[in-house]
Amino acid sequence: MRIAVTGATGNVGTAVLRRLARDDHEVIGVARRIPDAPIEGEPAEWRSIDLTADSANDLAEAFARADAVVHLAWGFQPSHDLAYLRELGVGGTRRVVAAAATAGVPHLVHMSSLGTYAPRRDDTPVAEDWPHDGVPTSRYSRHKAAAEKMLDDVESRGTIPTVTRLRPGIVGQRSAGSALLRYGVPGIVPARALDFLPILPLDRGLAVSVVHADDVADAVARVLDRKAAGAFNLASATPLTAADIAGVLGARLVHVPSAALRVVASAAWHLRLQQVDTGWLDMAFALPLLDSTRARTELDWAPTKDGVAVFREVVEGMRTTASGPTAVLRRRTVGQTLRDAARHGHVARRSRP
Repeated sequence: MRIAVTGATGNVGTAVLRRLARDDHEVIGVARRIPDAPIEGEPAEWRSIDLTADSANDLAEAFARADAVVHLAWGFQPSHDLAYLRELGVGGTRRVVAAAATAGVPHLVHMSSLGTYAPRRDDTPVAEDWPHDGVPTSRYSRHKAAAEKMLDDVESRGTIPTVTRLRPGIVGQRSAGSALLRYGVPGIVPARALDFLPILPLDRGLAVSVVHADDVADAVARVLDRKAAGAFNLASATPLTAADIAGVLGARLVHVPSAALRVVASAAWHLRLQQVDTGWLDMAFALPLLDSTRARTELDWAPTKDGVAVFREVVEGMRTTASGPTAVLRRRTVGQTLRDAARHGHVARRSRP
């Protein structure tokens, strides 16, 4: 098959390229910043396209003759630029949908998230029929829900014959270590600090669904092969808990209620000391766990790693600043963080009226 993949250079995208290469598909990789050197699973061709711009013609050309479009592109940084993040996530999805319809693509696979779901009532894992209205206090969650509402309209109108929504838990792999560290830990903190974490202040009630990037990529391949429509949850068999996180980090868990953590996180985010806004904490404690029965029964899909194994691999990637051959997965260092901050500050000053 000829398959176009947006966001092909990211955490999930690189895993999808590797997986589709194994099946000898003809892949068109779409990203704003394409790699300078060959990567594993190198697509047949790259297209440099900015999904926040008026890219309808470029996208339609990239999707021409495609049997499917796999839409993975999404943004997480800069977390203070909310207009940009919405334009990339929601606006980018709108442009991809329009271009796929124009090009006559018969199958759209949209990478949604557990973040699309409404808050849980208890710890019982939920199936795909759980309301997908998002967590109101999380911008990321609201954007994911808005993108799915767009797909509701696409399905009702029959604009694209087959629409698939994949809703994975938190996705990790070793090569995303630098990228996740860059987002989750203040830039002036060296990666080796993870080796000297005596305590972990965290609400002991935390439990979240996670999944390995390669397992998500396997689900993508199965959906494409079977032309499966509808929504599919993707999660490891066991969730990741606060106790698990402390154990992998070699730290002692100290219970701190989520409300208190939120106050600290909010202050640090507003002071621009770290990138994680309070919406991510709200999601972590509000979102339901995922029931992946439908993927198991209809796709014969099964995760190869449990939640602890996925997190252990990610932490090892963080400690060693593991990276990939793309701009998104570039190596993270304190020096580079400071240089980036200085450059961005200079650009911001020049752009003021």
